[in-house]
Parts: sequence; structure tokens; C-alpha cells
Amino acid sequence: MMTTQKAVVLLSGGLDSSTILFRAKALGYACYALSFDYGQRHRRELEAAIAIAAAAHVLQHQIVSLNLRLWGGSALTDSTIDLPRDRDLATMSHEIPVTYVPARNTIFLSVALAYAEALGAQTVHIGVNALDYSGYPDCRPDYIAAMQEVYRLGTKQGREGQPIEIVTPLINLHKKDIIRLGNEYGVPWEKTWSCYAEGEQACGRCDACRLRLTAFAELGLVDPLPYVADYPV
Repeated sequence: MMTTQKAVVLLSGGLDSSTILFRAKALGYACYALSFDYGQRHRRELEAAIAIAAAAHVLQHQIVSLNLRLWGGSALTDSTIDLPRDRDLATMSHEIPVTYVPARNTIFLSVALAYAEALGAQTVHIGVNALDYSGYPDCRPDYIAAMQEVYRLGTKQGREGQPIEIVTPLINLHKKDIIRLGNEYGVPWEKTWSCYAEGEQACGRCDACRLRLTAFAELGLVDPLPYVADYPV
């Protein structure tokens, strides 16, 4: 159903966030993309976010700087913590990985809320997924429900009976289904980035790469990203 509402879309430049941006665009939302330079080791994703935002013709793309390297606590913000590599996919869904960044989605959703209320937006879209990578505590339905209550209680719009809605269209989808959905909306996968490692080519071995490669393979598709080498999935 088409809409003329404003939407703030959290955009990392990966598969999930790119899919929800193109979905929101197709549904007729006036899209405002929001990305974060938080000191992540895979800063290559910011280049992808810029490219995806341009491809989607968003009305505005904000990149907010937050130096989460100040306290680390994650393999993505502390280079002394090794990235997990070549892990079994089944293991990923049952434990909180070292790539979890403390309270990252709470921080991101809080900034998105401020941006949305300042814009007079009705929705905030986030590509959280609770199936293939449910080890992340801030990607689960109960967490989103709690943040939705924060949105209601902590804003002028919410107190006046028009709370900004958190939209999570991918929360119950597997990665291959997200790719299938993205294909429907014409997401340019070659512009996206998922790898957690540093460099201009994806490593093919970190959790994000393995999930991505496996999903493309399950659909009988070839991932268009350049990889350092071919790895079995």
C-alpha cells in the first residue's frame, strides 16, 4: 500500500538495511537514510551505505559520528579482539558473538528517534533479524517491543498519541528470504557490503560473509561482491 509518510531508515550498507530501504522507497515513503561512523573496523560499509543511499535516491543521508572505540567491548570496535572465522552456521544462532557491539542498536534507535521526531517522520525502519543471527540480544522481538514503548513514552509525538513506529519487516525472515525480497525491489547487491574484516575485498570467512554466501548459494545465485578467495559454505 502506497504512503506519503516520512521514514528514517537505518542504513549500514549491508543486505538487510539495503533491502528495507528499497522496500520503504517502493512503498512510497519519503526516505531519510541514517548511517553511523562508530569506529567500526569494517569502515568499508560506509562507502556501501553512501552508494546505496544514492541508488535509492533518498531525500537525505545523514552519517553520524560516534566513537565506540573509546571503550571497545566488541571485535568490531577493538582490533585486539579476533574476528570469528569459519564458524558453523548453526552455532551462530545460539550464542552472543564477540561481534556484538554493546548497546549498539539502542544507541542507533535513540539517534534515529531524535532524527525522526525532528523531521516529523512517522516511522523508523531497521533491518534487524531474529532467525539467522538471533545471538544478538538487540535484534529480537522483545527488544523491539521495549524500544517501541520508549518511543511512545519518550517523545512529544508519543505523548500526544502519535508515536513513531519502529518498522522491522525482516525480523522473521531467513537471509535467503531477505535476498529474495531484495531482488523483488531491485536492490543492487554489488553496491552492498557485509564483511566484518578490513579491506577492499570481502574475506569470505567471517560470520557475515558466511551467512551471505550461504544464502546466495541456497538461491542458486552468485554473490557479486569481490572476495579474497573462494571458501566452501
